[in-house]
Amino acid sequence: MPIWKRPITLDILNAGSPNTAISHLGIEITAFGDDFISGRVPVDHRTIQPYGLLHGGVSVLLAETLGSLGASFAAPEGHLSVGLDINANHLRGVTSGWVTGTARAVHVGRTTQVWQIDMVNDAGALTCVSRITMAMLAPRE
Repeated sequence: MPIWKRPITLDILNAGSPNTAISHLGIEITAFGDDFISGRVPVDHRTIQPYGLLHGGVSVLLAETLGSLGASFAAPEGHLSVGLDINANHLRGVTSGWVTGTARAVHVGRTTQVWQIDMVNDAGALTCVSRITMAMLAPRE
């Protein structure tokens, strides 16, 4: 059973971030299902650090993008989702290709949500794991 509380399509998911860090870094939302959202980021001149590896901050930006989208679409109409905490464990360097992340809800509550984001390289090897906690803000009267 889908966890989404609002209509969700790839067009809607990709349309919400023109002229942001998401679009400037080439992040694309690529898939969603009943309980997950996936997206990817290129490993190129925009996203590497001086050693030629994907910048850890870019992995965190991908994770926050996917977890925030998930929380937003899993929230009741009118609620806002804002980040409270994010962490990341960088497991393997990536020097080319794409890194793809998949966000899945760990907890969808009334006041908080927790999302796990696993990121892999083109070979499917785990590169980074991240977890984000989102605060759910009810509409103001």
